[in-house]
Amino acid sequence: MDGFPLCLNTSTIQPTPLLEKIHIAGRLGYDAIEPWIGEIDAFAERGSLGELRRIITDAGLHVASVIAVEGWLDSDPSRRTAALDECRRRMDSAAALGCPFLVATPPDQPVETDRAVDAYARLLDLGRHHSIRPALEFLGFAPSIKTLDSALAIARATGNPDACVVADVFHLLRGGGSLDDLLQLKPGELAIFHINDLPASPPFLDQSDSDRVLPGDGVVDLPRVISHLRTVGYNGPLSLELFNKELWKQPPEDVARRGLERLQKLLD
Repeated sequence: MDGFPLCLNTSTIQPTPLLEKIHIAGRLGYDAIEPWIGEIDAFAERGSLGELRRIITDAGLHVASVIAVEGWLDSDPSRRTAALDECRRRMDSAAALGCPFLVATPPDQPVETDRAVDAYARLLDLGRHHSIRPALEFLGFAPSIKTLDSALAIARATGNPDACVVADVFHLLRGGGSLDDLLQLKPGELAIFHINDLPASPPFLDQSDSDRVLPGDGVVDLPRVISHLRTVGYNGPLSLELFNKELWKQPPEDVARRGLERLQKLLD
């Protein structure tokens, strides 16, 4: 709808099994799904990724991105080497699903910008060999790489045209940034946008992932978000990503339906 494929991030309807999530998203009319690597690995223990890709395609969906790779920026060389080996495996899994992006999350430790640029550049080179673009995510509660500004600075400093970032309503505000930060994006720099809403309390800077609510149930100016995305020329997926434990207790199809209806209303 309106240039934005609507995507269901599978975290939104935990602990529903992956295949049921796929069928729910397909029945409701989502365009895409954004699974987590643990779910993919669990399926691969009993079936092939080729079979999983067929199931997703038969449901009328595509995989917008896979979450995630970690440890690629670890300060310890031996742990970082092991993490890169795991990154290769996860890239292969994402590529087997026909997925263009693999989310690269920052560490829960401070990191120097120069080292982050070098590590992300290596990750991009690795991705090219696996036909995957690693998308740098910023996390509002991380000690470093917590704002869109910081993620874009690292991505741009690589000089690699494949460099791109993941943005998220929650992390924009949790990291102390503004919705208007989105206006600095250039075409091709945003891989996927995670959409959600936030309550008025507690203050944004004190919120956790579990505070996220469905679009329209919070106080964020989401029409402004959509306007900014249009202004910068983004027409990629809007991925509904929540970790709300109260929603996890509700029938998953009801939650996914309400989320889709809210996104459609937002775009009308």
